[in-house]
Amino acid sequence: MTTVERRPGAPAAEDAAAPLVSPVSSHNEWDPLEEIIVGRLDDATIPSDHPVVSCNIPPWAARFQGLAAGRKYPRRLIEPAQQELDGFVSLLHSLGITVTRPDAVDHRRRFATPDWASRGFCNTCPRDSMLVIGDEIIETPMAWPCRYFETHSYRRILKDYFRRGARWTAAPKPQLTDELFEKDFRTPGADEPMRYILTEFEPVFDAADFVRAGRDLFVTRSNVTNGMGIEWLRRHLGPGYRIHEIESRCRTPMHIDTTFLVLAPGKALINPDYIDVDRLPAVLDSWDILVAPEPEPVKDLLLRTTSMCGKWLSMNILMVDETRVIAERHHTGMLRALEQWGFEPIPCDLMHYAPFGGSFHCATLDVRRRGTLESYFD
Repeated sequence: MTTVERRPGAPAAEDAAAPLVSPVSSHNEWDPLEEIIVGRLDDATIPSDHPVVSCNIPPWAARFQGLAAGRKYPRRLIEPAQQELDGFVSLLHSLGITVTRPDAVDHRRRFATPDWASRGFCNTCPRDSMLVIGDEIIETPMAWPCRYFETHSYRRILKDYFRRGARWTAAPKPQLTDELFEKDFRTPGADEPMRYILTEFEPVFDAADFVRAGRDLFVTRSNVTNGMGIEWLRRHLGPGYRIHEIESRCRTPMHIDTTFLVLAPGKALINPDYIDVDRLPAVLDSWDILVAPEPEPVKDLLLRTTSMCGKWLSMNILMVDETRVIAERHHTGMLRALEQWGFEPIPCDLMHYAPFGGSFHCATLDVRRRGTLESYFD
């Protein structure tokens, strides 16, 4: 297996008449990892102050974001994150994993549809904009206007995968007009019924609200994934797959990978603040439910105040196979817990990636894992 970063579009050495074998093949979160896409920090831009963006951050942070929206992130945030990202990529290479990267683009460029205009954000988190199901890679209909064209920075990769045999699908491009967003939305209090900023005007979802376990997928409804989005994917995948909704107590839900993760056959990791074990889907009754330990506090004030993620980013880990797992070096409690549960944690630094949307799981998209489509719940 090559450890050299692949450059999509390079001439294939194989005979053109040879049968195509899809380079995209991934059915779950734990089969042996062979190829992965890792995001970029180049020209990362502070996202717009649209309500669907600001509803997930504290009011004081939303006010600051409104003033800074459309500007490039400061170097003092970019540089340590870039150093850690380079180290993470080197670690993946050392494990024999092929790493592919999107194009660097200018996210400050303005773009528009007939209904609205925006600037971009960044392409740090391929996990959000694309979903891999078997040999198919699906571009998702994301709800943030500033991410509308984000997958264009991956088009070189997508076209290369398609030419080599992958299936390439794009969900319906959303309009993202005012009808999609609840007017005067307010985050619900702890004792209030759950509500979301999204209406059911059209299907929208981020791929990072789903995790895969063969023929079963788990999803959280959130402020970027609505019921229509979940139903679109259910119909698209057809009767060969089942989608189970995970109920979250988070008042500002966005992405499942700090709430619920499947780590290996029979093992799921949960966030005790957000998940009531007694309300998990019945298919998980026979599985071991592992409760994430309380994360260590982040001491860096700048990092703590600029992070787009909550404290449970300690859960944002990446399985290399059923046993080995890449986890943040700073979160020693999680490293110890993984060892106690029978895993082999590989410590790595990516703490300074938090202002750009996540950690190891968010920053990647596993394109190929060595395994077959199976059902783990029959």
